[in-house]
Amino acid sequence: MVSIDEVAKLAGVSTATVSRALSGRGQVSSASRERVHSAAEKLGYVVSSRASSLASGRTRNVGVIVPYLDRWFFSTVLSGVTSALMRAGYDVTLYNITADADVRHRVFSTFLRRQRVDAVIAVSIELDEAETQQLLDLGLPVIAIGEPNPRLRTLTVDNTAVARLATAHLIGLGHRDIAHIGANPEFDMDFHIPTQRRHGFEQALQDADIDPSHAFLEPADFTVDGGFRAAKQLLGRPGPRPTAIFAASDEMAIGAILAARDLGFRVPQDLSIVGIDGHELGEFFQLTTVDQFPLAQGERAAQAVLAQLDRADAETPAHLPFELIVRGTTARA
Repeated sequence: MVSIDEVAKLAGVSTATVSRALSGRGQVSSASRERVHSAAEKLGYVVSSRASSLASGRTRNVGVIVPYLDRWFFSTVLSGVTSALMRAGYDVTLYNITADADVRHRVFSTFLRRQRVDAVIAVSIELDEAETQQLLDLGLPVIAIGEPNPRLRTLTVDNTAVARLATAHLIGLGHRDIAHIGANPEFDMDFHIPTQRRHGFEQALQDADIDPSHAFLEPADFTVDGGFRAAKQLLGRPGPRPTAIFAASDEMAIGAILAARDLGFRVPQDLSIVGIDGHELGEFFQLTTVDQFPLAQGERAAQAVLAQLDRADAETPAHLPFELIVRGTTARA
């Protein structure tokens, strides 16, 4: 097995310089750092995580808490987190919060207290007082993505404003009969994002003096299949039909596009559709959406926690950006 002494000898530097260059901590000239990395790669030397942990008091590992692993949005945020952390030389331990209350309790009361992580990132998890206190008791940097938590540094997206922007776009195109595909109560967990988006939808209607119609509200489950079924209900039932649909996620919006085509409606000539998220398939379907840049959310959360680990004084941004992306699924009424 290659030793640090062999790397130092090949690079022509001290073992202390090798340690600083490979750990990223301490001052090392760019020329020396390049020689060290070249020598380490040539010899196949990898820093022992156990030895590094003993020397630095760090595990070089960040814990990430997520509510879902099988949903596009959360997997994309997670991809941004892991990419940024891995570039900085950190591993990631994933904690999937399930609907099982006992599992959730053990994540905070046991798993995170095993001293296996240097910091924690919580993605769209509504933390109660006990959970927040348990995180603070770890004495580690914590960054949350979601609604503001007065006791934690949080990156926040204003879901009400996002929904108002999407709905106002349809209203600006002259639509007044606008339907909304939201979520069933069982999917309205952690920060109640579907509820906030419905409130934004209703506020935009009220601002335009449009009375919301109960017949134009249809719940789903934030999946393509759920959006397909909800749109079939909205477009297939007798009575007035909407000229536009605002779906609370891009996946449901894509399902609505497929349902409209299945029923013989042209998008956007007969029906305008807008979603939220910035899904990677949005461009393929020419979907108009409000992009909330989930990959960048993950990267910014990782950068914020790395800054805390490096004891940098950089201010964590409070609000995450979003942007209306107009494509081919919306048109004038």
